[in-house]
Amino acid sequence: MRARRSGFTLVEVLVALLIFALIAAAGATVLGLSIDNRFAVKAATDRTADFQRTRALLQADLGQATARRTRGATGRPVQQPISGALAPGDPVLILTRAGWSNPAGRARPSLQRVEYRLVDGRLERRVSGYLDGARAGSPQVLYRGVRDLEVGFVQDGRDAPGFITTAERPLPDAVRVTMTLDGYGPVSQLFLVGGGR
Repeated sequence: MRARRSGFTLVEVLVALLIFALIAAAGATVLGLSIDNRFAVKAATDRTADFQRTRALLQADLGQATARRTRGATGRPVQQPISGALAPGDPVLILTRAGWSNPAGRARPSLQRVEYRLVDGRLERRVSGYLDGARAGSPQVLYRGVRDLEVGFVQDGRDAPGFITTAERPLPDAVRVTMTLDGYGPVSQLFLVGGGR
């Protein structure tokens, strides 16, 4: 009588290897998908954070807008203390805001001229250190992926593309900013304008 050897046959080993390979492939696929999802969630979170920062800056600037008119590079006063784009290539929004803190006590005003521009799909914010005749500083890119941007002014509950300053009403009641954003589509926001009253 011959003794029987213990162990696996070649077919059993091949079946075990096949099952292990299927489990390993499924695990690698799940891991790859979870990494891709993590990057997608991070990108979406970053875009949402950029949008919220942009909204907060617009709200702060418009909430502290003043009726102070400034002078352009030629020395002529601008007609409005707050205005939208008058011609292609102009800033989409120009205003003078208060609340510029000066902890170092430098010789400069507490007001600041702010302009928003749409440049190659980027919403940029520029500020001037001085109000009259000064060029705007380097741009701060607020949001990328802006296809279109429109600024409108609200006075007495009516929307208009422009606003006419009067002695009684130096500023509009609100500013409506409508942007078309990649991935979101059209987004319309209404900001109350402070100061000047």
